[in-house]
Amino acid sequence: MPDHWHGLVELGGADSLSTLVGRIKGSTSRAVNVSRAASGQVWARGFHDHAVRSDEDVVWLARYVVRNPVRAGLARRVGEYPFWDAVWLSEGHRG
Repeated sequence: MPDHWHGLVELGGADSLSTLVGRIKGSTSRAVNVSRAASGQVWARGFHDHAVRSDEDVVWLARYVVRNPVRAGLARRVGEYPFWDAVWLSEGHRG
């Protein structure tokens, strides 16, 4: 997505969601700034989250996330977008 990121993450015991999002923003900001030979803020402050309530919701949300680039017109099919995969879509995954 060109202006935002949708992700489905499973937290381990070591990190909070805020810590994980901070790491994601920090590492991607550095990569973007290096690729552009620039510096400065890449991401807006804060983030929005949604707690997943059941295994069934996880599969629905994973499908939603991987189809987002198609809905946004960035790809014609899910497999055309390079960052489309989700472990929750594979058979047998039980978080």
